[in-house]
Amino acid sequence: MSRIAGFLSFSNPRFARQRCGQMADFFAQNGWPHTCEAIGPAAFAWCGSTGLNVARLGAVVATVDGHFLNLDECNSRGLRPDAPPAEWLIALYRAYGFEKALEQLAGDYALALYDEGAGQFWLARDRVGHRPLYYAETSTGIAFASRPGSLLAIPEVPAEPNRRFVAVFAGSHYRYIDNVPEESPYAAIRQVPAATIVRFSDGKKHTSRYWQLTEQPEFRESEQELAVQYRELLMRAVGSRLALCSKPAFTLSGGMDSSSVLSCAVEAAGHKLHAFSSVYTDKTYDESEEIKTFLEHKVEQWHPVSIEGFDLFATVRKMVAAHDEPVATATWLSHYLLCDTVRQAGFDTLFGGLGGDELNAGEYEYFIFHFADLTRAGRRNELAHEIECWSRHHDHPVYRKDRAVADEAVRRMTDAGRPGVVVPDARRMTRYYAAVSKDYYNLPSFQPVLDHPFSSWLKNRTYQDIYRETVPCCLRAEDRDCTAFGLEHADPFFDHRLVEFMFRVPGHMKIRDGITKRLLRETMKGVLPEETRTRIKKTGWNAPAHLWFSKTALADLRDLVNSQRFRERGLYNVEEVKRLLDEHVEIVESGVARENHMMFFWQLVNVELWLQHADEMRKATAA
Repeated sequence: MSRIAGFLSFSNPRFARQRCGQMADFFAQNGWPHTCEAIGPAAFAWCGSTGLNVARLGAVVATVDGHFLNLDECNSRGLRPDAPPAEWLIALYRAYGFEKALEQLAGDYALALYDEGAGQFWLARDRVGHRPLYYAETSTGIAFASRPGSLLAIPEVPAEPNRRFVAVFAGSHYRYIDNVPEESPYAAIRQVPAATIVRFSDGKKHTSRYWQLTEQPEFRESEQELAVQYRELLMRAVGSRLALCSKPAFTLSGGMDSSSVLSCAVEAAGHKLHAFSSVYTDKTYDESEEIKTFLEHKVEQWHPVSIEGFDLFATVRKMVAAHDEPVATATWLSHYLLCDTVRQAGFDTLFGGLGGDELNAGEYEYFIFHFADLTRAGRRNELAHEIECWSRHHDHPVYRKDRAVADEAVRRMTDAGRPGVVVPDARRMTRYYAAVSKDYYNLPSFQPVLDHPFSSWLKNRTYQDIYRETVPCCLRAEDRDCTAFGLEHADPFFDHRLVEFMFRVPGHMKIRDGITKRLLRETMKGVLPEETRTRIKKTGWNAPAHLWFSKTALADLRDLVNSQRFRERGLYNVEEVKRLLDEHVEIVESGVARENHMMFFWQLVNVELWLQHADEMRKATAA
């Protein structure tokens, strides 16, 4: 596991080294050694438990957090094959320039490079955003780091929260908190978006994308032919990441994504591997029974991690300190506790199935956008069949599935007059706006951006999730959870070559007969056990937070909401919050088929405990 930081001074080289050392010391609290390389006004630091990944060659210095996965395809430029990625980056930069160098590289990384001779300072992240990277422009120079907390370790960067971020996190749906990917939770700190280069030159900042998904002709091969290509790409994505670790472990749910990653890894390794799963006494989100049918085929040892008997508020306080921000969904608390168990068991890398739902149309919501595409194409009979199958396979007492629901959702979430244009789900986005004080931030003024590079609604919905909604917060949470326990993390579905491939797959090879992930199911024939491969019902990766906020943590939650500190912060309309809490308890205790408020209260607890943490950081800095 590794982290990077650095400082480019506007005037004093010694000052750059001093600030770089302060930021590196923040990461060294984990007990990892750190190394600094300096040249002229720039100083870069690397801190970690793996091989050194900061280098200086001549007038160029670079540092890399993460891995390059295709160095065998790159011209070595005289480098030895086992040279650290930072040296490879410098060599490729000298040969091709910065952007062309990144275009050649595949991997999961965040990186920085400074060329003293050219006076150019570069920051960049990989194409999907596996590794985080932040920066701050101050009066004395430019600082960058893998976490906001490292930047906050220097006095020029205040811990003042970003009010837009806070308000959206507090009172909207978690999908919208990353809608502005250049922002961070802190007003003075910016984030480098995925697939993006930030270049500083001649006192100016330039931002550009070096990779972009664009409209391409859909594949015309048969499903069976594409399944062969898909398997090759997924096997390569898993195998290249597996080769980097010595003691891998795998998250395992009852669904196809994590099961497919683990199965491909077993094929690559030639033996069974260890799997970890969050399990619950409450069966709402527990997938133990589905998981057990998979175990004998691929798993050396299953490690069920019971998410019971923990102190919710104490755990969230630890998490927001490790994340430097509030955590998007309750799922990541379960993952945090699971990571602790993985590390204690002696493993060094945790593989997951993130990306499988987005690339394979695995979320329930994707049906709506597939219906919109079928409507536009005039395929009425197929549309009627798909809605009927959707209703039959996936109806739910709270989230009903029928033709009227489908038609209303298509109208609400798509712009029928503009092919492919997805619109915000106002019902979901604004449900809790009344709970946030307009004196803190006027939430109705927030207008989320929805990108539409494709003519297909389904593809645009997927693109939106990857770059502005579900994926950024999930990758960030996974990164922080794993790093808190010294683990590497890997999500092979988000290999960019596999992403490019899946955006050319026709919609009917993702959703057909009311069943999602059709091409993946074909791809995994003979690899996944049939019971797993053909399972239609989706539990969803979630946690029983509805019980936490109505039973085990209810007293602590009421104390927080009733506290003077909570009221005086001025973020929430306290009486509305109290009403929602009473309503949540009533819904859960009565068992009525009605949506509860667990997601709202998860976000409330996280944002308030994080703001308390930020308050303490500001006091420490002032002292």
